[in-house]
Amino acid sequence: MTDSHTLPVRKIPIGTRSVTGTMPDGSRFESTLERDLMYILRFDINVDKYVAQPVKIEYKDKDGRLRSYTPDILIHHRKDILPAKNMPSILGEVKYRENLRENFAELRPKFKAAIHYAKEHGWKFKIITDREIRTPYMANAKFLLGFKNPDPYPKFEILQMVLNRLRELRETDVDSLLTSIYRDKWNQAELLPVIWHLIAIRRIGNDLTLPITMRSKIWHMGN
Repeated sequence: MTDSHTLPVRKIPIGTRSVTGTMPDGSRFESTLERDLMYILRFDINVDKYVAQPVKIEYKDKDGRLRSYTPDILIHHRKDILPAKNMPSILGEVKYRENLRENFAELRPKFKAAIHYAKEHGWKFKIITDREIRTPYMANAKFLLGFKNPDPYPKFEILQMVLNRLRELRETDVDSLLTSIYRDKWNQAELLPVIWHLIAIRRIGNDLTLPITMRSKIWHMGN
């Protein structure tokens, strides 16, 4: 078995029948499903880093022939916050559920080898399907990533103004927070990206399992 925890062990080709591309952090993906998972991982505050095509696992098939299998992703969690510090690293295979059902007999030996390999390293092996990825949370993550590190960064005074007002209101929605600060539509339009930014960095609470709208409930996170 060969092992690399920081760089891909297999170069992802460009222009294959799959949809390939590169994320802003340089990670390459082989399908839109892998791309969408990477949006979630980039947004998740519990994730330290992830590596596409991370390890090459050798195993023997039912006829005793030597085979190799490269899982799609390795996800490492942060060690400085809870609950991330108690989360094991995840060695993952990204699959559409339909493809998984149709090809499970062929995939099963690969997955058994991956389970054993992950256990040896103190990780967990997980099959991640479109059911877990293609959710409102993913759409929210993709949207909010654009506001996570904006340029220019909002002034401290503006951030505090929004947070102080939200603390007074305790719980409200996006539109009501805006109108409680400014009546003018132009000022509201300028302030809206600040609210998205504060949600993206978890200073403003929001149920990210539901689609974000102007009527989404929000609350002060107390930090």
